Formats: sequence, C-alpha cells, structure tokens
Amino acid sequence: MYMIFFYYKLINFLLILTLFNLGGCNQINPQKDINSKTSQINNSPSNPDENKLNLTVSILPQKYFVEKIGGELVTVNVMVEPGIAAETYEPLPQQLANLSQSSAYISTGVPFEETWLEKIKSANPQIPIINSGEGIDKMPMVYHDHEEEGHSHEDKEKNHDRKEGNTFDPHIWLSPKLAKIQAQNIYQELVKLDPKNEAIYKQNLDKFLTEIVELDRQISQKFADIDRRKFMIYHPAWSYFAKDYNLEQISIELEGQEATSGELANLIKQAKADNIKVVFAQPQFTTKTVDSFAREIGGEVILLDDLAENWSENLLQVADKLAQSMKNE
Repeated sequence: MYMIFFYYKLINFLLILTLFNLGGCNQINPQKDINSKTSQINNSPSNPDENKLNLTVSILPQKYFVEKIGGELVTVNVMVEPGIAAETYEPLPQQLANLSQSSAYISTGVPFEETWLEKIKSANPQIPIINSGEGIDKMPMVYHDHEEEGHSHEDKEKNHDRKEGNTFDPHIWLSPKLAKIQAQNIYQELVKLDPKNEAIYKQNLDKFLTEIVELDRQISQKFADIDRRKFMIYHPAWSYFAKDYNLEQISIELEGQEATSGELANLIKQAKADNIKVVFAQPQFTTKTVDSFAREIGGEVILLDDLAENWSENLLQVADKLAQSMKNE
C-alpha cells in the first residue's frame, strides 16, 4: 500500500514539473525582443514573410516604385537611410549581413553602388542584382563653365580638373518620363521572381503608369506660363527633371568639389544679372557655401529633397518651389 501511494505522488510530481517546463517555453525572452527590434531598425526582418518577396533597394524613391508595383506581395528594405546623402553613404555591417535574406537587390546607379555592389554580389552570389535603369541613356554630370579672363592659374587648374572628372548622372528617379522605364524594368523582374502573381503585378504597374502620366501633366502645367527657366542649386541632382520641363539647372558644386573663388564670383554675377533670388540645396548636404552665396545675391536658401520617400508628392512640391522662385525673379 505504501509503495502504491509513493508511485502515485511521484507521478503527480512529474506531471506538475512537465507542465511548468512547457509554460516556461512560452515566456517572452527579453533579449530576443531586443534583437528583433534591432533587426527592424537595420531595415531587414529577422524572419521575413515566406509568402512575400523580400527586396532590397538603395534609396527611398525606389522603395516607392517597388511597393507601387509589388503591393502586398513585397517587403522592401532600404540601404540609404533618411537624411543621408547617397553620394557619401557606406552600408552598415548589419545591413550587409541582412542582405542574405533578400530575394533580389534592385540598383539605380547611385555612387555608393559602384563600390559596394561587387562586394555584395561576392558575399551573396545567390542574390540577383537588378538594374532598374536598364535601357536609360544617362546624362553626364555637367558643370556649367563660368570661367572668365582674370581667374588665377589655380582657379583655372581646378576648373579643368572638375570638367575632366565628369561622370554619368545617377538621379534618374527624378524624371517622371524615366520613371516609367524604371517601373517597367521592376515589373519584369518581379514577374521573373514570382511568375504566379504576374496578373497582380501588371495591374499594379498599369495603375502606377497612370499615376506618373497624371503627375507629368500637373508638373508641366505648373511651368506652362513661366518665361524664366533658370534655377541655381548646390548639388546638381535635378538635371533629368530640368530636361523634362525645359528648365536650366545651374550648379555650385560638382561631385563633391566646391566651386573655386573665381567660379563663385561669376555665379554671383550671373545670379544678379538673371535676377535669381533663390539658391536651392538638398537637406542631406550641410555647407556654408550656399548660405554665404544667398547673402551675396540678396536671396534665400530653399531645400529640395531628391531622396524623399513619397516620390509623387515630393516632385509636385519641388515643381511648386521651382515655379514660385521663377515667378518671383
């Protein structure tokens, strides 16, 4: 009788111990929660949805394009975080590690890609790298030549070096006309990666192309009655936009090189001659040159963001600012 009672108590004890251990397995692990949040901050989910394409892009406007076409079928991670210039960006180690979870990397030609895409490809040979600018003839980064007699020999040498160092302009996402080509490229690649959802991607593409056509119409209307077409800007990011709408962009800086003192003097003369009262700059760049330049011409500095995520709304706002500055000249 005693042995039966002993075994009965032992079985109850083991049952209670088992239930306790099962309950413990369902407790929240604080460290795991912290790691999950850190992963989200670094733009890549720790456990990506297997039902979605997990895509990585370089800049926020690309995220807008991919989400417009991919809709609920994609998750998009962005390398260049808000407030950072794509010209000087270097990926974080955690971002590079997270790339192993991507279905594809969609490039656009921004400067940091020239250095890092090969490294990304070598580290992740299984990830296709997609060029969203395929088929686009890129413009050279042209600096306006303001050289005149009277410049110092040093100024002339710097000016020569700047003109010789021209590269192709990567800012293709700022042109609605070129955005249509990029959208088509992205659509074709999404279909290759996920052919069973081709109909959804096509429907989304058609909607996005309609949005771009309407955006183009609205922007064109804003410049329709404006005679003066020149604008001055620190970094020449808006060449494609200017070409689309018959504007003339005059830049102060090129490829990270400040204008020489002689070039600045001539730019100031030109601004005064053309009655330009606004100098545009990007929020990602911090420079005293723009502020001092604006003071010299008795004007003001207005920011234009070439990396804003809400691409369509941003281009309308940019058009408003440019058009208003030209009306006030």
